[in-house]
Amino acid sequence: MTRIKELVRNRYAQVAGNPCCSPEATFKLDLRAEAIGYFREELKGVPESAIELASGCGDPTASAELKEGESVLDLGSGGGIDAFIAARKVREKGRVIGVDMTPEMVKRARINAEKMGFRNIEFMLGDIEDLPIEDESVDVIISNCVINLSQDKSRVFEEAYRVLKHGGRIVISDIVSRGELPTSIREDVKAWVECVAGALPAEEYLKMIRDAGFTDLEVLSENTACCWPGASDTYSVKVRARKT
Repeated sequence: MTRIKELVRNRYAQVAGNPCCSPEATFKLDLRAEAIGYFREELKGVPESAIELASGCGDPTASAELKEGESVLDLGSGGGIDAFIAARKVREKGRVIGVDMTPEMVKRARINAEKMGFRNIEFMLGDIEDLPIEDESVDVIISNCVINLSQDKSRVFEEAYRVLKHGGRIVISDIVSRGELPTSIREDVKAWVECVAGALPAEEYLKMIRDAGFTDLEVLSENTACCWPGASDTYSVKVRARKT
């Protein structure tokens, strides 16, 4: 396991153990969630703890066009906010799987699911570069500001393609850059953990998705998302693609 991966895991383990450790946590939960891209209406029925742990850069479920009965996979599900929203949309006949590499996050998400009575959702411990999911077994894949944390993004997209059914779709919110980031940021461990140092130039990121086999690639939205000194060229994108 690489040092970066271990540090990222440790950081999110701390967040899972103490979600109210930042000044932002004093804000009203739904307003905080709206600030990172969620619609208040979609948060109804989502556990408050999952909202507290949300730290994404958009709401992929809003553009996934989820239908009743579909199976959904959330890459890097964290506290489960996107998985819970998806579970409500696919209803009892559907199924949602959240995969995360941090045991503490998985444990908290499972507790939330049981407490709130969700029966169509499952949280699994695993790496998004090596998914514990069968080939061609899910209809939709979502991910929210997670793939940028991976040091092998090509492998992530290859795995996503493997487990997605033909005709299925992937919707991702993530951080990218307008050009190569300075070496000082690329080598800054804290910048990795803060979802900045792992940001690739947008065209390189999109090429990786196409190279994995996806088609009909669309950039649905772009939003400024810079919070690191010297990284003013980073921003968030929401993209959608299909497996034909």
